[in-house]
Amino acid sequence: MSKILITGVDGFTGRYLAKTLAELGHEVVGISRSAISTPIEGLVSSYICDLNDVQGLNEILLNVQPDKVAHLAAIAFVSHGVVEDIYRTNVLGSRNLLEAVVAAGSADAILLASSANVYGNRINGAIDETVAPDPINDYAVSKLAMEFVARLYRERLPIIIARPFNYTGVGQAINFVIPKIIDQVRRGATRIELGNLDVARDFSDVRDVVIAYAAMLNDPAAIGQVFNICSGKAQTLREIIAMIKELSRHDFDVAVNPAFVRTNEVKQLWGSRSKLENLTGQQPTHHLKDTLAWMLKG
Repeated sequence: MSKILITGVDGFTGRYLAKTLAELGHEVVGISRSAISTPIEGLVSSYICDLNDVQGLNEILLNVQPDKVAHLAAIAFVSHGVVEDIYRTNVLGSRNLLEAVVAAGSADAILLASSANVYGNRINGAIDETVAPDPINDYAVSKLAMEFVARLYRERLPIIIARPFNYTGVGQAINFVIPKIIDQVRRGATRIELGNLDVARDFSDVRDVVIAYAAMLNDPAAIGQVFNICSGKAQTLREIIAMIKELSRHDFDVAVNPAFVRTNEVKQLWGSRSKLENLTGQQPTHHLKDTLAWMLKG
């Protein structure tokens, strides 16, 4: 159907998106920062390139001539230790990619993966896309800056902004909280150290997230718009821990380690998915308890 280029194809989300797009009949080409160590289902070909390699990006885009681009490559861990890397990759790297897409002149849809972290500390109900961003950490600032950079290209490129809330699944790195807990439960840990247990998050299953991404890439009505990608429900970390204990039938103590409590922690992040549903008609097919059970099985 279409040739779709995914940046960050070897990442957690990229692998699931490549598989989903291939199942829909698309030809999937990827860019990764380093050599791909394990096969990616659905990937036809791939290139190694850093987002700050301007010449390399231009050569790849001119060679591939993609019909669509899904830009997933980013530093996605909020507590990443090197602030300069966050901005260099998430802002400058994204700008470099957009310049290369302009030069190639072939794409009819470009999806940019931003983040619901741009909304900051919003505690009064579900957040929709009309809520003004109020980022409170460098990761969120970098993603909002990427969105503003994208505005500079809106007359030249058919851009879609996705703001995913938290999501998880098999294969996510264990420096994220749910995979960390799952990993330690599978190892039989009797004590797990975590950060703030009272934060509330809207968690989706990665398989639902990539279905939404695919739908937006293939719908011209999505172009020029911003969409929340979320489940529409918020659950505290305490509630998630209780579900994991129930599903695993493994009891463990939880201790709050002050070193894991983030400065400028977002207390509650809960999204409205009405706009996405109006576009795609889709409902989540995986509830959090189902996702946790899948992850526990590995």
